[in-house]
Order: sequence, then structure tokens, then C-alpha cells
Amino acid sequence: MDGRAGQPAGGGADASDGGQQPDGQQPDGQQPDGAPPSGGTPQAGGPYGGQQFGSGQSPIVAGMGAGRPRVRPGRVWYVAAVALFLAGVAWLVFGFVSLSSKVDAFSRVPLPAGGTVTLSHSGRYVVYYEGAGATSGRIPRFLVHIAPAAPPAAVGSLRSYAASVTYTIGARQGRAVLTFQVVHPGRFLVEPSGATAVAGGSDLAFGSSIAGSIVGTVLLSIGLIFLGIAGAIVLFIVRLSRTRRARALAGAR
Repeated sequence: MDGRAGQPAGGGADASDGGQQPDGQQPDGQQPDGAPPSGGTPQAGGPYGGQQFGSGQSPIVAGMGAGRPRVRPGRVWYVAAVALFLAGVAWLVFGFVSLSSKVDAFSRVPLPAGGTVTLSHSGRYVVYYEGAGATSGRIPRFLVHIAPAAPPAAVGSLRSYAASVTYTIGARQGRAVLTFQVVHPGRFLVEPSGATAVAGGSDLAFGSSIAGSIVGTVLLSIGLIFLGIAGAIVLFIVRLSRTRRARALAGAR
């Protein structure tokens, strides 16, 4: 028998020989699966391949600023101001074209010869003098007689046109001079008298009143254009004031 009594059979290794410790512990405090020793501080270039942080140390996060705040109202409102301005210009052009078409459609008789006109609907008509001096009001004096040319045409009495309504469309210059009522539409005979001093190429035009068309076109166009310009100016002033205020606040920080 061997003299070393009490040793386990098979000759187990001593802990001092670098063997495995009980409960799966590694020598020199090494934890299983390559984990760092508890309570230790990993160093740069350790098993995690980078700068490590000690126990209780948190990474530093750099905060980024929110940038310059947006100024209200936004620039998109300039589009609305421009749209109003363009709408006013477009309405002015549309009104001018519509008025031009309306004047071109008037029935006419030459002066001083006179003639017949066909008035297609009952109601109020206006007689316009077209010729030299129409826009300035220097019109030679003459008389006009209107009578039905055939039944069932019927017409009321002529009266002077109270307001001052003129137009200049192309080569035409006109002024409203008379007004009357057509009781029944049809053909009418127009007989000027005392119009020998009227310049050649002058006419008497018959149609509806254009005063409402002129006023509606001009007023609405001017209103839209004014709103567009005024809106752009107000928007510029408000944005400029708020932009300067935002820059002052940013500089104070």
C-alpha cells in the first residue's frame, strides 16, 4: 500500500496547481464565458474592445439646440396676397372685355341721316352719342324723334339722361344722352333733326345702361388689388417685427 492515506482514488488535482475550482469558478477571479470580475473596472482594449466605464459612471449625451423658431404667419400668406392682386387685375380685364362686347352689340343709326333700329326686348333703353366731343361733353345740339316702324312696336317718351356716363373703347367714344322705355319690341324709326353741325362718322347707339357694369368692374377690381397690396405690406411688417424679436431672444441666450 502507498503511504499517502486519505487521498481520493484517481489522484485529483490540487487547487494550487491551477486546476478548476469548485462551482465552476476560474482561477485568478476569472468569471465564466469571459465576463469581467465582479466589481472590477474594465480598461481600454479589454475584452469589450473599447473605452469602458467604471461602476456607476454614465455616458455623457450632448444636447442639440432646436434651431431658430419659425416666424408666424408663414411666407405662404404672400401667395394669398398675390392671388388677390391678380384676381383684381383679371376681373378688370374681364370687365373691360365684357363691356367692349356689350358696346359693340348696340344697334346704331348714322348722324345726321338717321334710320331704323331693331330693339329686341321691352324695358329701359339708353341712347348714346358716339362722335367727336362725346367724352368731353361738347356735343352739338339736335333733336331726336323715335317712332314705331311697324306694329306691334311701341315706345314711351324720351327723357334726358341725368348721370354722366362715358366710354372709350377702341376708336369709339360715347356718352349717354337720352333714355326711354320700349313697351313692345320691334323696329323703330329714328329721325334726328337739326344735326347738320354734327361731325361726319357720328352715330346714335341704342342699348342697355352700362353704368352698372362700369361701377361693378372698377370697384371690385380696385378692392381686390388694394386688399392684395395692403395684405402683402401688413404681412411684411408683422414678419419683420417678429423676426427681429426672435433674433433678439436668441442673442440673449
